[in-house]
Amino acid sequence: MSVPARAGSTSRRSRNVPLSAIGPRKMAHASREIVGWSMAEHLKAELCCDALWMALDRRGPLPGLILHSDCGMQYASGDYRKIIHRAKLIQSMSRKGQCLGFKLVRASGSNDPGDRLKAQNAPMESFFASLKRELIHRQRFATRAQARAAIFEYIEIFYNRQRRHSAIGYQIPAEAFTEMSWKIVVFPH
Repeated sequence: MSVPARAGSTSRRSRNVPLSAIGPRKMAHASREIVGWSMAEHLKAELCCDALWMALDRRGPLPGLILHSDCGMQYASGDYRKIIHRAKLIQSMSRKGQCLGFKLVRASGSNDPGDRLKAQNAPMESFFASLKRELIHRQRFATRAQARAAIFEYIEIFYNRQRRHSAIGYQIPAEAFTEMSWKIVVFPH
């Protein structure tokens, strides 16, 4: 996602701040916490690698974890794939031309064709929609540094530690993760 750094910006290339965020499949989707993210002035593989390294540093590698991404060149780069291979993660990429090209599953789990379909990456799509609705479209940033600072505060202070999420019983992500971690330690399967 790119964030407009200046009001009325017409040149996306020179005035936007690309953002990459990771909420790994199992634990983070269950808690809605953004565990890795990065911002840069480019869309190179380094942007995604930095976000992935942050996620791995915070939660450690979980071998077999499925990491969904789109099929942008950053996610197919050798450096990004090396990190995934070393951490023993499974990369899942959408096909070209599909913004939600991951395996679609029924929201109810039934096979009724009338049921609403939901994408497995819906929590990340929801995060980016919330970021735009709650921050980006409400403020005008004079500089990229201002945009970076506001996004840092939104993710690390508000979204992960204050914002309640209906999908996790109106808990905040930090509480949900702590509760989930406690259950895993006390009641291992």
